[in-house]
Amino acid sequence: MSIEVSDGFDLPGAARALLEGNWKEGDYRGLHYAFSVPSPRSYPWQWYWDSCFHAIVRARYDEDRSRAELLTLLGALRDDGFIGHTVLWGQPLDLGRAVRYNIASRADLMTSTIQPPIIAWAWARALGDPAADPVAAPLLERHHAWLRANRDLDGDGLLWLIQPDESGMDASPKFDHVWGLRAQGRMLFPSLIHANRRHGFDARRVAAAGRPVVCEVLTNVIWSLSEQALGRPSLTGVLVDRLWDDAAGRFYDDVRGAVHPTPGPARPATWDTLAPLALPDLPDAIAERLIAEVLEAPRFAVGVPLAAVALDDPAFSDRETWWGRHRHWRGPSWVNSAWLVALGLRRRGRDDLADRMAERLRATIAREGFREYYEPGTGAGMGAHDFGWSTLAWELIDPRPPAFGP
Repeated sequence: MSIEVSDGFDLPGAARALLEGNWKEGDYRGLHYAFSVPSPRSYPWQWYWDSCFHAIVRARYDEDRSRAELLTLLGALRDDGFIGHTVLWGQPLDLGRAVRYNIASRADLMTSTIQPPIIAWAWARALGDPAADPVAAPLLERHHAWLRANRDLDGDGLLWLIQPDESGMDASPKFDHVWGLRAQGRMLFPSLIHANRRHGFDARRVAAAGRPVVCEVLTNVIWSLSEQALGRPSLTGVLVDRLWDDAAGRFYDDVRGAVHPTPGPARPATWDTLAPLALPDLPDAIAERLIAEVLEAPRFAVGVPLAAVALDDPAFSDRETWWGRHRHWRGPSWVNSAWLVALGLRRRGRDDLADRMAERLRATIAREGFREYYEPGTGAGMGAHDFGWSTLAWELIDPRPPAFGP
């Protein structure tokens, strides 16, 4: 269903204009690239899951460019199947960013850490069966093979992370007990990058050295959806067995080597416990508890678009850090979180809740524009301007059935 509006704001038209205005195309190191940057001023390169979200929205009106964006990401694939968090098309990192980015060398085409591996699922939602595409299929298989070989540390199919930003949730307070002052958004985060660089950004070497590694909820929801998109078995049962706490009614990350080990119920209440709602085969009993006990509780229900941290949690913060940047995911959150949750709500017949999120978000964008993230109490726009994946709001207000799969 789609939301009826009468205030004159053309969200689809604005979303399309933004994606096209952010489009970047050219040749670099003998490779052709074509994609939308996340934000022209703040994010001038290709970010892995940003491009996947762009492709999902763009496929509503231009499947050729949607396919080109995803093939550009696959075009960066290393011989061993690795794709980095950020692909540096057009120009290498400047010295200032080189300190903060996860690169082994400034000569590298891309960073050496991952983001949630969403590309196969994005292809399925935007374009059709990824396993049937003669160009994409072998590249996707190589990419997934690398992830299984290098990030499935226990052999059960779930992936492990070596840095907070690999989850896409960057400075979420749920990582503070894992990395302490080295967590993202805290003053010693560059030292974590430096330490992982010494270990070649290799998860097995990092774990063997006794440093923290995390089997993280959102990453493994995305990974399970992508594995299913390529015809592999669902990982939902494994994810539930390892990460669901039935007594608390929440999903929690599995952590090894934490600086300040904290039991699940004592950790901050963060939105990612709702991410498994996006799984088509999540058990109904768990889905119903998440909706009733978490999403419909006031601490999350009134957030715009969906609070990254429960509004009444002591860890909630919308303050700026000492260096002037907002603490990403410590209160404010991105549109993709609301979209993922809304997918599960609509699948379970809870269009009422999905529509309420969409209506609040649409009114916020009409007033604030497509911002990187929003203050969940007031809806004030924060972070980068002209932010590409906030166009997912179009998907929230007018859901489009996936091109392939559930």
